[in-house]
Amino acid sequence: MSGPAVRQRDPDRDPGLQPERTRLAWRRTTLSGTVVAVLAVKTVLHGGASAAGIVACAVCCVLWLGFLSVAHLRIRALAMAATPRAFAPRHAAAAVLCTVAMAVCGAALVL
Repeated sequence: MSGPAVRQRDPDRDPGLQPERTRLAWRRTTLSGTVVAVLAVKTVLHGGASAAGIVACAVCCVLWLGFLSVAHLRIRALAMAATPRAFAPRHAAAAVLCTVAMAVCGAALVL
């Protein structure tokens, strides 16, 4: 048999590398979200504190905390198990929602 149904095991492949790369990607994304939240606070404080700016900044910070909690759960799951379990769809949806909403809040603060 040949094709995708048959999987060949590569003896040189280290299965521990993929979870490590995924953990690093989660950390980079969390750092990016932190930068967005800090820049949102800086924008509101520097441009004068309007009610809409304060609300957008507060929403951005809450979304950052939500993303941070999802990322922390995933990083811990990847660090604890040799073969990590699949990422729950509700956690993935929460991460996507927080990321997109932070981008929208950031765009609202700039405009």
